Amino acid sequence: MLYLDTDVHHGDGVQWSFYSSPDVLTLSIHQTGKYLFPGTGYVNERGTDDGFGYSVNVPLEPYTEDDSWLECFREVLDGAVRFFKPDIIVSQHGCDAHAFDPLAHTHCSMRIYREMPLHIHRLAHEHCGGRWVALGGGGYDIWRVVPRAWSLLWMAMTDHPHIERLGHEPLLPLPAEWLRAWTEESPVPLPETWLDPVDTWEPIPRRSVIEEKNRQTKELAMLYFPKRG
Repeated sequence: MLYLDTDVHHGDGVQWSFYSSPDVLTLSIHQTGKYLFPGTGYVNERGTDDGFGYSVNVPLEPYTEDDSWLECFREVLDGAVRFFKPDIIVSQHGCDAHAFDPLAHTHCSMRIYREMPLHIHRLAHEHCGGRWVALGGGGYDIWRVVPRAWSLLWMAMTDHPHIERLGHEPLLPLPAEWLRAWTEESPVPLPETWLDPVDTWEPIPRRSVIEEKNRQTKELAMLYFPKRG
């Protein structure tokens, strides 16, 4: 089994549970524990005894954005699947790496919550006979982020036509019924589209520095994977 944790906090509990086992590979992508609870999940946490090499961590820098997050996510997950050859993928889908989340400092948009499950879906069908179990996880902007993120996950798992449509129509409107039902309940203005209008967001300073540091971390995370032939 390959256990994949996409919550912005390190997946410490599952990692430690299987830290000495070669039967489960744990992979966690998260904001570095230097600045965020639980303070673990560094690239040198590799496992112990027979489990050495079966714990993989990708601790990313604060203010990481979509492109850098997805680059690290895809390359490390692809390498882990080639290395471990799992019979099933179990993924935990926290949605707190979003820029709106109040507990972390990453600056991703809804785009990653479309693209991550699509990538897992593809790998599960290519390598695991379609065996994939998806679990919920943390997310603390319960009005603007969580409903959209978990809906996108379900769309990816069920091959809903909207999931592909969003690839070329990112500002597809949210259902009018949902907006009518919850606009008056929400303490913040609700988004009107499935994905975010990131072109209107203020650019993050030091973007290139953050991306380069994340690439270095990605390479360290993949250090023990076989090189692609």
